[in-house]
Amino acid sequence: MDYKTAHNLILEQGNALNARTNSDAFLSRLEQGKPPIPGQVTSILLALKILFDSLKEEPAFEQQLTAALYQLAMESHRQFILGRDRGVEWPPLLREDLNRISLAIKNIFSGQWQELT
Repeated sequence: MDYKTAHNLILEQGNALNARTNSDAFLSRLEQGKPPIPGQVTSILLALKILFDSLKEEPAFEQQLTAALYQLAMESHRQFILGRDRGVEWPPLLREDLNRISLAIKNIFSGQWQELT
């Protein structure tokens, strides 16, 4: 995966407006109480690592990417909790996957990579 592909994937998966029009977008699936598509979290994590490698020396990020990263980190957890409260039975490792996504985004913002455990 190259930077452009990673960038576009994060914009698509982490943009709340896109999530409402693309029912298979990561945030959209969580909002619907559906688990991610197999491989979706892996693709997001790979894209985040590529973004980190490409942006670690950048002093500022484009606004649209920053918004998508923020929404991906925050909205995914919010939808997880809302779904759980509605009785959705999430996959057993989804919470850990969401934590990995949040840590990867924190890494991008901090400029220092911490291993995702």
